[in-house]
Amino acid sequence: MNRAIILLLSLGIVAASGQAALAANAANSSATARRAAIHPVADARALQWRLSYVPVTKDFPPDFLDTLRGGAPAFLVEMTTATGCLPCNDLWRKLGQLNRQYGVPIGVVSRQEAMVRSGRLALPWVGHPVLWVRSVNDPTRMIPVAIGTDHPVNLARNVYLAFKMLTGVRPDVGVRAMSRFTGIVGATDRSTELLRK
Repeated sequence: MNRAIILLLSLGIVAASGQAALAANAANSSATARRAAIHPVADARALQWRLSYVPVTKDFPPDFLDTLRGGAPAFLVEMTTATGCLPCNDLWRKLGQLNRQYGVPIGVVSRQEAMVRSGRLALPWVGHPVLWVRSVNDPTRMIPVAIGTDHPVNLARNVYLAFKMLTGVRPDVGVRAMSRFTGIVGATDRSTELLRK
């Protein structure tokens, strides 16, 4: 009887240590993935170097222009921003282009609101800028379309996909096409801290 209890206790200890090891590996994998996905930049040279590795969208669906121009009044493109954030300045310039070219309205979302939105979608807060598309009539319907700055054509593609997804296109189609964010964000103490973890 005592041997059986000792054996069961031993198995329990082995199982618990195995679960702890799995949890530690998952945490390490998550931290490694975060480091690989987030690229804080502090100067224009680092920003351009990072952008040089980002593939540029070349093919667009036939309804691209009509969807962007026709959908613009129903949606708002909002971004987080911060003083001295180089990628934010870069993204503002590109969003101005998007507004002039397609009539897409642009707005600002506070850091606090962006963190709440990120939390709802289980996204880690990584810094500025983060770009969202939301429905004008239903502020709870929103989609992140960029984490960090990106090429203008990629931003236009992601906004187009968000318009489609928010009007009923199967989400998995849009999510697959929009799943690669650059992660080129402003260099802050928080983003640097995230990278060290």
